[in-house]
Amino acid sequence: MSDPRPSHTIVEIPNIVDPRGQLVFMQTGAQVPFDIRRLFVIHRMPEGAERGGHAHREQHQFLTMLEGTCTITIDNGETCVPVTLDSSRIALHAPPMLWLELSGFSAGAVCAVLTSGDYDEADYIRDRSEFDRLTRT
Repeated sequence: MSDPRPSHTIVEIPNIVDPRGQLVFMQTGAQVPFDIRRLFVIHRMPEGAERGGHAHREQHQFLTMLEGTCTITIDNGETCVPVTLDSSRIALHAPPMLWLELSGFSAGAVCAVLTSGDYDEADYIRDRSEFDRLTRT
């Protein structure tokens, strides 16, 4: 019997290098497994800052580091897995109902996040006990 809990995927991002520099790209249907509705960027975090600390009911997220590194702890309600993003050549696809905690940002870190939906506060699960209850049912 397969586990019905959602799981994350690490995705390789194309990297084109020439004398002018490096170019990475992400496209719906190729690297990004959903239609992109929103982009936001996390940057200029103070030392020791943490982000995330929530899950989404419906939205997918696709996270990559444009600069620097961070650790993302991925929790499906049963198992916690830490993943270090340390290159713009890899990304993390997080489907709905995964609790994400971002920490350990290096100095100058820049994290880009693509989402499958517009900002909708009702989509967020910010209460850990609610998330635990939902993942048990």
